[in-house]
Amino acid sequence: MKISKEIITGVITIAAIGLLVAGVNFLKGNSFFGGDQVYYAYLPNSGGVTPATSVMVNGVVIGKVLEVELTGETDSLKKVLVKFNIQDENFKITKGSRVEAGAIDMFTKGLTLTLNPDISAGYYAVNSKISGIVTVDLTSQVKEYADPISQKVQAMMSSIDKMVNGLSSFWDTTASSEMEQSMKEVKIAIKKFGNAANEIEGLVVDERIKLSRIMTNVEAITLNLKKSNDTVKAIIGNVKTVTDQLVTADFVSVIENAKNTLKSVNAALESANKGEGTLGKLLSDETLYNGLVATNKQLENLVNDIQVHPERYIHFSVLGAKTKGAPLTNKEEVKLKEFLNTLPDK
Repeated sequence: MKISKEIITGVITIAAIGLLVAGVNFLKGNSFFGGDQVYYAYLPNSGGVTPATSVMVNGVVIGKVLEVELTGETDSLKKVLVKFNIQDENFKITKGSRVEAGAIDMFTKGLTLTLNPDISAGYYAVNSKISGIVTVDLTSQVKEYADPISQKVQAMMSSIDKMVNGLSSFWDTTASSEMEQSMKEVKIAIKKFGNAANEIEGLVVDERIKLSRIMTNVEAITLNLKKSNDTVKAIIGNVKTVTDQLVTADFVSVIENAKNTLKSVNAALESANKGEGTLGKLLSDETLYNGLVATNKQLENLVNDIQVHPERYIHFSVLGAKTKGAPLTNKEEVKLKEFLNTLPDK
């Protein structure tokens, strides 16, 4: 059987097309023969990841990034959806694993899987959507570290520039003349200090003589005090003797007399409280009180009787006729005499 050239050409063309499709898929990140496990990762931004970049676990490439697209989600953690595959059919992603997008090394970027070692949590199913994060690349880290330093260097350079300008303005012609004038004033001040020192030295010499005289007088006074020491001791001894006598004689006797007087007063008050003696009887016996009350009552009755029946006690005549009062009883006469005796003499 003879195969025609047309058939051979067709077969070759179909094979070429198949190889082309397989090559394109391979370049996109798929396996040459397909059958890869596909997963999705939500990211806040792409982190520089593009299709065909590598997916790595512990530094080993296990898959490729297939697609990177915007999701239109309002959630800041789900703005970008990255589709990637796992080319090892026996590899499974445990739940709780982390997907990081960013720099793999200094020159390449891709996805890095950090697996959860706890396999009891289970595994993600194929086509599952996994939350991810974006790692900071080396350039961003260096920039973040260098920016504050750069700002400090700029501020320091600005300060140095101001200081240089200040020194430049200080050392101009005007400043030089002011410095020269200041030096002249310093010389004059030093000269004045020298003159003042000389005057102080002369003053010290004069005062030294006066101080010597004062010390001589002080020495003489001290000597006199030393000579009078015995006399001062005798005076102090006499004062002490007089004080002791006052304490032991006068004050002691006065205090003793006061104690005796208080004892006598206490004894008298105690006797009076017991009803002994005249004062005690006056305080405890009610006879005197009752007698005074009765006498007062009798006087009151007598005065009332005089006011009602004055004719009993006073004799008067009208037109030569004598009016005699009513005769008094003996008891009434006694009361009248007692009352008249109590009246004061005119």
